[in-house]
Amino acid sequence: MLIVFLIPAVSAESGEVPEKILDKPWDHSPITVYIDDKNTPSRYSPTYYEQVEKALEYWEEGGNGKLNYIPVFEIVDSENADIKIRWVENLEKVEGAPSGVAGYAKPRISGDRFIEVEIVLEVGNYQGRSWSQYGDSTMLSISKHELGHALGLGHSDNPRDIMYPKYEMRDNINPILWSRYGGLIRAAVFLALAVLLFLGISWQKSRRKRKKLEDEYFKE
Repeated sequence: MLIVFLIPAVSAESGEVPEKILDKPWDHSPITVYIDDKNTPSRYSPTYYEQVEKALEYWEEGGNGKLNYIPVFEIVDSENADIKIRWVENLEKVEGAPSGVAGYAKPRISGDRFIEVEIVLEVGNYQGRSWSQYGDSTMLSISKHELGHALGLGHSDNPRDIMYPKYEMRDNINPILWSRYGGLIRAAVFLALAVLLFLGISWQKSRRKRKKLEDEYFKE
């Protein structure tokens, strides 16, 4: 479970989770993953799928260095996967989670092995009545954290560790709005830069012309 701090915001404290849940929770490889991008909330951004893919790559490349095995994932189009990932609009509203909880991993355990893990991620949170959509970097961090639990890791007391139970959300770029209007924003920025460049060149030309006239006048 990951607690996300919206800036400014107050978040609930998470429960105690050991540093490791299981040393080697999976008895096979690859670990199959189903990412449900079909049954999604209205505020879901298609860019979130890519963030989960990046999070899977992060752990395949060693993650935070706390695993004593190298996981290999296979994304499948089947709900019978080892790890199932889905999104909801808001965990507090939909799942009754404590305020500020941005995601959770729910493993089904038999003996010392995981049978399956369900990961649920929210797409945003409320600050009072105001809705705050998670940007891609926030979704990436939440995905990394919950996948860490799905690989057997608990929480870390190191604030720099991805398994630290609290995260301060700093990106505020709404990925849905960016996908719709990003082209217009980029064009506006380019136009503004072009205008500034034109004004700068015009000012330089005007300055040189004035200097030439001043030189001619004072020479007389």
